[in-house]
Amino acid sequence: AVVTTRAVAEAFNNGLEYFNTFGGNPVCCAAGNAMLDVLRDERLQENASKVGARFRANLAALASRRPLIGDVRGAGLFMGVEFVRDRSTLEPATEETSEICARMKDEHLILMSIDGPHDNVLVIKPPMCFSLEDADAVTAALDTVLATLTTTGGSGSAVGHTPT
Repeated sequence: AVVTTRAVAEAFNNGLEYFNTFGGNPVCCAAGNAMLDVLRDERLQENASKVGARFRANLAALASRRPLIGDVRGAGLFMGVEFVRDRSTLEPATEETSEICARMKDEHLILMSIDGPHDNVLVIKPPMCFSLEDADAVTAALDTVLATLTTTGGSGSAVGHTPT
């Protein structure tokens, strides 16, 4: 049961659904406080900033050698790598992105997802404990996949993936 004013209740009547079974109970509050302690004690925000900067630098260096990478963007450990067939026209490399995502999982056991209006952005969102070594390993795996792509664009044979 919820007790509220009509104005507050009507604010939730906006077409979006909001549902929260356990929010605000003492156990959830204790878990949230414990998580905040871990973030502070293990310096996970600092780690995300440091590792994310290195990871984006690695990916930018990779982009200088792999013309299929049109853009690298993000903040902290949340980033996207946009793939294009032509950096001038920005033609989306949708099929290639699909192959890259599938092969990262199949060959390197690295889970990523795909997003963007053309499904040509590889989404990278590792856990906050992700290390510098992990960033280097993922970059090396991506380089290996990019060096051996089998998709040639326009073939109509996209590899299955799960977009975000």
